[in-house]
Amino acid sequence: MEKFAILADVTCDLVEEFQQQFDIHVLHGYVIPPNKQEVRAMPAWDWCTREEFYRDLKRTPEAYTTAPPNVNDFYTAMEEYAQRQQPLLVMTLSGGMSGTHAFAQQARTMVLERYPDAKIYCFDSRRFGPGFGLMAVHAALCRERGMSFDETVAWLEDNKSCFHQAGWHEDLAFVAKKGRITHAKAFFGTLAGVRPLGEFDANGMTTVITKVKGTRTALRVLQSYIEATATRPEEQVFFVGHSNRPKQAAEYKALIEERFHPKACYISDVHASCGVNAGPGLVAAYYMGKPISKDLEEERKLIERLAEEG
Repeated sequence: MEKFAILADVTCDLVEEFQQQFDIHVLHGYVIPPNKQEVRAMPAWDWCTREEFYRDLKRTPEAYTTAPPNVNDFYTAMEEYAQRQQPLLVMTLSGGMSGTHAFAQQARTMVLERYPDAKIYCFDSRRFGPGFGLMAVHAALCRERGMSFDETVAWLEDNKSCFHQAGWHEDLAFVAKKGRITHAKAFFGTLAGVRPLGEFDANGMTTVITKVKGTRTALRVLQSYIEATATRPEEQVFFVGHSNRPKQAAEYKALIEERFHPKACYISDVHASCGVNAGPGLVAAYYMGKPISKDLEEERKLIERLAEEG
């Protein structure tokens, strides 16, 4: 029997280069732009440029919507592996944020009715974007180390709460348009240069755990936060994700490499399927560390202390 395959949905944000490097297959989703002509979306800027997308999204955020791969999309993809009897690990966007995982589970049931010997596992990443992509990369690294399908699935389930996000969102006006904060708070926050620092919660939603003033301070505090929460960062793969902030992402990457000397550190765009909701202005590092606590209680205490120390 062949080695097991890994299939992740589009919200993993793994571009073709990473798909090939780590042998990960990506299933498309859908983006509906203002012209209402549905786009079959992949982690690529093939139907518009990054700059065009985020410029237009900022202007009319309510005009963009997304849709996950549907049950038939998942079924078609899964059937290909079932036919050749190759075990398949299907990884999806957090079930706490979307129906994607439920669609995958429905498709799996349908495939097993026709191919009862098929070995398919649908894994709820509880993450999105580059954080989800990093999890898929770790699954590929488990496979590369010779771990079996079952061992890799068990490792993912045991460690899913260990994938962190350490970053900020600087476009508070966009966040306000999405209804997450009031316009007044967005306005005054922008004037004051506030950087809300976010971490993943139990469902993979980015949750603000403290706020600081200015990018310099944000970078300083976040590096200390990574140092306190990461496990053996020198042995890790890091992602630095961004939504149309390439310069800030490059600076953050350089600081991580200088301070932690990771095995690898990659910059990853947040593409349209996640970008519609994230909006422009996100810059964040993604890595493995200590399990994230319930309700982010420990992480809040930690980062608030680090912010006070400056």
